[in-house]
Amino acid sequence: MKSIPLKSVPRKPVLFGLLALAVVGVGAAVVYVTLIDVKELRHPTQAKLRGAVPHAATAELQARGVALNTGLTCQDMPGWTKEKMRVACTGKAAGNKRVQVIATGEEATRDHYYTILVDGRPVVENASCLGPDCKAKE
Repeated sequence: MKSIPLKSVPRKPVLFGLLALAVVGVGAAVVYVTLIDVKELRHPTQAKLRGAVPHAATAELQARGVALNTGLTCQDMPGWTKEKMRVACTGKAAGNKRVQVIATGEEATRDHYYTILVDGRPVVENASCLGPDCKAKE
């Protein structure tokens, strides 16, 4: 079998081919990140998270058989940022039991987490959704 001398292999077409493959690869990565990766935060701002938690947590507690005597009052937790949203809510359940709800939203991972304590005991721990938000996700 006869080998092809290295000098006879055209270099420019090979380099252009490799460059074209690199450009296509970068383009595919950009398309994936911008169009295909569609996971979004359900509540994309601190204000929307703070506004949604009382209704969602109340519905979740009702579904678990816990009735609230007072509505939930929510406030921003100290140190929250646009990238790491934090909300804390309080209220009272039957028997004057204290209810605490902690809700978070992470921009980097696009995840929400919720924890609900009734009389200091966890009813919900690190759930990704609450009440009607879980049904909307399905």
